[in-house]
This record gives sequence, structure tokens and C-alpha cells, in this order.
Amino acid sequence: MKKTLVISYYWPPAGGPGVQRWLKFVKYLPEFGVDPIVYVPENPNYPVIDESLLDEISETITILKQPIKEPYRMASVVSKNAAQNISKGLIPTERKQSLIQKLMLYIRGNFFIPDARKNWVKPSVTFLSDYINEHQIQTVITTGPPHSLHLIGMQLKALHDLKWIADFRDPWTTIGYHKKLRLNAISKQKHKNLEKKVLQSADEIIVTSFITKAEFEDITQKPVHVITNGYDHNVENDIKLDGRFTLSHIGSLLTDRNPEVLWKVLHELARENNSFKSMLQINLIGNVSKEVLLSLEEFELNRHLNFKGYVSHEKAIEYQCKSQVLLLLEIDSEETRCIIPGKLFEYMVSGRPIIAIGPHDSDVEQILTETNTGTYFLGDQEKELRATILDHFEAFMHNNLKSKAIGLQQYSRKALTKKLSHLILN
Repeated sequence: MKKTLVISYYWPPAGGPGVQRWLKFVKYLPEFGVDPIVYVPENPNYPVIDESLLDEISETITILKQPIKEPYRMASVVSKNAAQNISKGLIPTERKQSLIQKLMLYIRGNFFIPDARKNWVKPSVTFLSDYINEHQIQTVITTGPPHSLHLIGMQLKALHDLKWIADFRDPWTTIGYHKKLRLNAISKQKHKNLEKKVLQSADEIIVTSFITKAEFEDITQKPVHVITNGYDHNVENDIKLDGRFTLSHIGSLLTDRNPEVLWKVLHELARENNSFKSMLQINLIGNVSKEVLLSLEEFELNRHLNFKGYVSHEKAIEYQCKSQVLLLLEIDSEETRCIIPGKLFEYMVSGRPIIAIGPHDSDVEQILTETNTGTYFLGDQEKELRATILDHFEAFMHNNLKSKAIGLQQYSRKALTKKLSHLILN
């Protein structure tokens, strides 16, 4: 077994998509000859908690913990709601930001580069250097965001003769929220410089999308590999589908993702078709911005709304499997073409048809097409969206609504972990 040190910020009991990727990799790596040792914060400030994920951690896995100073915890003294929303990514549009929110974003963007966990780098390098020497660790993996963890890997690489793999669950300077941090010119350049230095220092780079791979290959000559997120559950055949025509979105629904074209179509169909009106239900499972809820009210859809907020991962899977249609909604921008939400793969294996709305020529569109698991729309394709929803509703009324997926096995967590193990062992 090859010992491999995995450095992550998100780990159970953290909830949300950020924790799933490496929780599952660590689960399966021992089957492929890799002994993972996990290093995480001792006292993190996680925006969401999911205690059920603790049950998935094997007792045989070594977990190292060290204290971390959390600026968001201190910022909550000034404004608890603002600090929590920023840490969750629930950032209002600039015109709707309060003075406190603008100030906190400016401080976060310009005084905490690359992110609010930067002060964990130095003590982590000191602690892990001793551990690496004592246990003869040959491979280190860092996963971000937070991208400050890559600085830990870069410094350990400089101090020790080891292989360093940098895993990017999201891009760095091209991710959508980066523009909201109110960065000045100097700070923008600092981010660019750090990003380039990390990409040129790592031995191997892992990304979750093909568009990010192309972006990084313009910056570095180092190998860039695509290992997407995936699924790790089997659909229970005895799960009973909803009796109503449920359209469900699982996960955070931020202000910029507000799908007004969808709300408009649903509003018009409910007004024109009494059967549709009586059967329609919109499930929003996860953190939802006030702007989205206001839009639903404006389109008279709040009477059809079932808003559950954040639920455990196990419960989210249940909602996915029993819903009639699953919604995948993304911001229509150049920066989001590379975003492949982790929930996409769990959506695909649920057997339910997916309606996705997002930017042109995205990786999500390509995957949906290749696997035959859903239909993808641009924000201006109102007629096409309307037609698809009506087709789904008609199939629902005839008890014949389902997806006919193909080629999903490549996205299983075990298959993806096997791919990762090749990078570690070779």
C-alpha cells in the first residue's frame, strides 16, 4: 500500500458537495493499493453540517487534525447573516449589497489572498513536514477550494522529495464569484501569480471539467487530467414516485442562478392548463436566495412551492429518486461553462429526466447529450423549454415519465477512484 497524504478543508461533518468528492475517493483508494492519510482542520467553520456523512468514514483511515483560525467566525460578530451568506456563496448582486456586505467582501477579497484560510498554511506546513519525515510519505494531494491548501502542497513540495498532485474542484481566478470579491488591481494580479505558480509547481493537476483543463493548459506545461465528480448509490426500485408533477432542484440556488424563464413558462402553463396547475409542485431542497423566492412569488408560483432548505445527503438522494423531473440551473456566463455540479451525476443515476438551463457550449450540455439523461436549454429558449415541460407532463399523466440513460458506469465513484489511483501509483 502506498501512503498518500490528502489535505482537505471540507470533511464530515461538513455537508454540501465540497466534502463528497474526497470522502468517496478515500473510501475506495485502499481497494487500489493506496493508503490515504487525511489532514483536515480541527475546528473548522463549515457553512452546512451533515452528521450522516460521518458514518461513511472507515475506522481504518488515519485522520490528522490541526487547529485553524477562522475569519468568518470573527466576522460574524459584526454581522452573522452577512458572514454566513458569504461563506455559503449566497452573495447578492452588487446593487442589492448592504454597506456591511460590500465592506466584508472587500476585506475578504483583498486582505485574504487567496482566501480566508490562508493563515492555516504556515502551521500546517510545519506540522506536516515532521509527519512526512517520520512516516516516509511520498505523495501529497491538495484539494481546493479553498485554494490556500494548494500553497501547503507547494511549500511541502519545495521542502521534501515527494510527488504533489493538485486537485481543483473548481477553477481559481475564472470562477464566477471571483468577480464579486471587489478585488483591486493589485489583488487581482496576486491571485493570477499564485495560480500560475501553483499550476507550474505541481507534478500532476486534476480538474473536474474539460473546459478547465483547456484553461489550465494555457498556463502550464504540467499534465492536467480530468476526473469528474460521480455517483455512489444505487436507486432503490421500491422508491415510490411523487403523485404530483414535481420539479425538484437539489442544492444551493443563488441569486445569479434565478431561472426566470422557467418561472415564466410554469406560470403560463399553470394559467392555461387547469390539470397542470393542480398537479404542479416545485421542490427547492437546499439554500435558496431571497431573490429567487421573490421571483416565485411574482410569478404566482409560491402556492406550488415546497421549500425544504438544507437536508442531509441521504435525504437529498431520496428527493432525487422520487421526483418526476430534476432541475439543474446555472448562471449564464462564460465563467460557468466549466462548472459541472456534483449533483449532476447523482441526478443521472436516479432515473429521472433532467431539465438543465445554463450557458452555451458547457460541459454539462455535453454530458447530458452523451448519456441521454436530460435536455439542455439556453436562457432564451423559452419555446423549446415549454414544449419539453409539456411533453414531460403528458408522459407523467400517462405514468410513463422516465429517462433512458446510457454509459453511466464511467461516472461511478469506484471507477473514478481507479483512475485517480493510476496517477498516484505511476
